[in-house]
Amino acid sequence: MEHSRTRIIIDGAIAGLIGAVVVAVWFLIFDLIRGHALETPALLAATILHGSHSHEVHHGLALLALEYSLIHFGAFITFGIAGGLLLEACETESSLLFSLVIFFVAFEVFFIAVVLFLGPNVMVELTWWGIIVGNLLATGAMLSYFFWRHPALAFNLLGGWITIAREGITAGLVGGIVVALWFMAYDFASGNPFHTPAILGAMVFQNATVSDGIQATLPLVLGYSILHFSAFVGFGLALAVLLAASEWEPFMVLGALLLLAVFEVFFVGFVSLIDQSALEVLGWWKIVAGNILALIAMATYFIRGHRGLGVKLVERWAMLDHEGAEMGDLPPRPPHDHEPTHPSHL
Repeated sequence: MEHSRTRIIIDGAIAGLIGAVVVAVWFLIFDLIRGHALETPALLAATILHGSHSHEVHHGLALLALEYSLIHFGAFITFGIAGGLLLEACETESSLLFSLVIFFVAFEVFFIAVVLFLGPNVMVELTWWGIIVGNLLATGAMLSYFFWRHPALAFNLLGGWITIAREGITAGLVGGIVVALWFMAYDFASGNPFHTPAILGAMVFQNATVSDGIQATLPLVLGYSILHFSAFVGFGLALAVLLAASEWEPFMVLGALLLLAVFEVFFVGFVSLIDQSALEVLGWWKIVAGNILALIAMATYFIRGHRGLGVKLVERWAMLDHEGAEMGDLPPRPPHDHEPTHPSHL
């Protein structure tokens, strides 16, 4: 038992290190896109450690970033150890599962609360969605490593959800790769490599006006690619959950079809909401075609794992139709003694 507890503590610390690196890389990409490398950790260090709310943090940028990194990695290592011990405790005490959920939710919102507490100047520099994306990426990386190191613990806690999660993540990656390859092929054919992700990245990260003059840089393309694949993985997980529920109630597959339809129009609507001129530059048909190709690829993958779902849906429909017919054939209810049987009794 002591050896197992020590192993969990060590793996929790390593998971925390992985989460810290993921968040650090995410914000490094974020800062590079905006043209100010290491600005985020430097700003946080100046505010938390030195009480300065000034934007003039560029003079001691490297030193401030190093100071904040020590706090950052220490906090994540502590969180990883605490999370690992709580996961182990949940295996023997199921009542702690709710506490585990609260623990991870608190982790997602804690950093936003700290930034809000530091004041509006810091919040302007650190967008709320950037913080959430960084924390979600870190949480996913930490849980993946910990469950990979402790498969028995993962199975005892999650059971069949592991298969559902694996299916959803794989389907999301398949869809994301298909769209990425479609955009890459189109851009190379038009003589503007990585033009599409660069435009979309500039829209999201820089609030830039869409134009053909946007240059494709590695941070811009990489930053958008992270958001791109994260969105597809989230969509794949939602579809996997609905299809898993369809195995018990086949009509839930209609919810999956509705989600597919919503996904098809969501991206076009999202681009139009940010900048209406973006559809003219990108070409709405190119976006729709990429989404259709992704949906076909994801649907093909899901169908391979749920071959009997169509038969179950037909059988379920026939059963409900038969039950409805039987309800229609029921004899009329006999009247009670106090009820009139003829209009003349009224």
